[in-house]
Amino acid sequence: MVKSGMDRVVAGAALFVLSPVLTGIALAVRFGSAGPVLYRQERVGLNGQPFTMLKFRSMVVDADRQVDELRDANISDGPLFKMREDPRVTSVGRWLRRLSLDELPQLINVLGGSMSLVGPRPPLPVEVARYDSSVSRRLLVKPGLTGLWQVSGRSDLPWEEAVRLDLRYVENWSLATDLLIMGKTARAVLSKSGAY
Repeated sequence: MVKSGMDRVVAGAALFVLSPVLTGIALAVRFGSAGPVLYRQERVGLNGQPFTMLKFRSMVVDADRQVDELRDANISDGPLFKMREDPRVTSVGRWLRRLSLDELPQLINVLGGSMSLVGPRPPLPVEVARYDSSVSRRLLVKPGLTGLWQVSGRSDLPWEEAVRLDLRYVENWSLATDLLIMGKTARAVLSKSGAY
């Protein structure tokens, strides 16, 4: 209850304080390339429940349909799809991703209760379908806007290491850990390491 309360209070305050920044980003996305400002994608949350995750759109409109054509360039060693120089990313999107600004609309998800400020990375349904019983423990808590994976290497992490960090968080969660991770997130974002 304390964690959920803190999530909602901080998310609400952040949305209020950052509203001019969010408006500026929305305009940049809108006029930077054709398509909607927000990208909506189904993710899997607490106890395997699906929810719609929000992000600022950082790719061309039909990016999801182009994945199969780019499969050979995938650098992920797990079920994720990752590319360092993804041709689907727009010029505005590249800048947003570098600073993780594309993730800010997830504050709305946190305010609505489908996400937490801190937790495991929110997985896609296709990823969850490949989970074994051990990895499925990631779904015992709400997915987070940031987490141990965010402050420990982001997209540069091997799949097994990202899972290990998520499970460590699930098994050892505390408010103190959440506050520590939130503090380290700003440093990770500013370093731009692993952001692509």
